[in-house]
Amino acid sequence: MIHPTAVVSDRADIADDVVVGPYVVIGDEVEIGSGTTVDSHVVINGPTSIGKDNHIYQFASVGDDPQDKKYAKEPTRLQIGDRNTIREFCTISRGTVQDRGETVIGDDNWIMAYVHIAHDCVVGNKTIMANNTTLAGHVHVGDWVICGGFSGAHQFCKIGAHAFLGMYAGINRDVPAYTIVSGQPAVPRGINSEGLKRRGFSPQQIRNIKNAYRLTFRKGKKLSDAIDEIAELSQGQPELELFLESLRTSERGLVR
Repeated sequence: MIHPTAVVSDRADIADDVVVGPYVVIGDEVEIGSGTTVDSHVVINGPTSIGKDNHIYQFASVGDDPQDKKYAKEPTRLQIGDRNTIREFCTISRGTVQDRGETVIGDDNWIMAYVHIAHDCVVGNKTIMANNTTLAGHVHVGDWVICGGFSGAHQFCKIGAHAFLGMYAGINRDVPAYTIVSGQPAVPRGINSEGLKRRGFSPQQIRNIKNAYRLTFRKGKKLSDAIDEIAELSQGQPELELFLESLRTSERGLVR
């Protein structure tokens, strides 16, 4: 299943049914799970672990050194889960010792052409990153997030689960779960109601989330007061927990 023009290290661990295309280069300490396809001219360096049933399209660069001037060849990692699609010319870097030491991508993500995921990023499951999405170092992206084309996030920003970044959005602060943002710098525009409907949230749950959004962004409340009120509501509305966690764990401040 390995094309004769591919260059594969003897120190790589590749499942028997992995398809490796022409002119692929796979370095030391790379692990690739069953059912994965690596198309032509892809370069994968380690230490990198790639799970099952992924498809990495041509010319992607996966697991190379982080683009960080402090990096001094420390043995950091890239961890990629299962069933991810990584399209042409994507660049995904390993971590740095200044953070967790690894970059992590979960399962079932759709990563389109020219996306850049920098060192120490943590990406959840079932996300969609449209063409040219750019994540700077240390960015955290929750499950089900959708990033519009050419959107970008500043270092250390957190993007909560089910959030939606509009095309060209520039994120320089944290985005709470469920929230739509757009603009440069990005500002909140409402909640991702359509996405929540598609994922099985009930009309009442969506109304509850809208109310929590209004308490945070539309009522002129102090953030601490909004958190207290939403925390009380969440006792009977568990769908608010993700939103509440986004507010409580924000370190860069919220988009406004």
